[in-house]
Amino acid sequence: MALAAGPAYNESDTPRRAHGYLGRLTGLATELDRHGLTTRLITPSGRIPSLHVVNPAVVRLAEDVYAGRSHDGAWWFWWPWAERIAPGDDLVAAAALIARVLSAQEAAR
Repeated sequence: MALAAGPAYNESDTPRRAHGYLGRLTGLATELDRHGLTTRLITPSGRIPSLHVVNPAVVRLAEDVYAGRSHDGAWWFWWPWAERIAPGDDLVAAAALIARVLSAQEAAR
């Protein structure tokens, strides 16, 4: 299976496009809270923002999630290994998949 190219980001994207990244990640954080996961928004200078997501029941189950545009311009949520999670406007689907991946039952398999 070929991996999709990861989200593109460069310094000229800020601050105008920063809202696109942060708005999507903030919305996703709200949805992940409904699944019982904790989140922390990471905004390093000059780098793409991310959302650190943790299963508080098993803290080793954690992952960073990114929002960004693919090469065709569509917004997506991404795993750090540049695999798409869900379209950037589908918070429910993205949160459901992330919650499943970070669930203790899934980790036991």
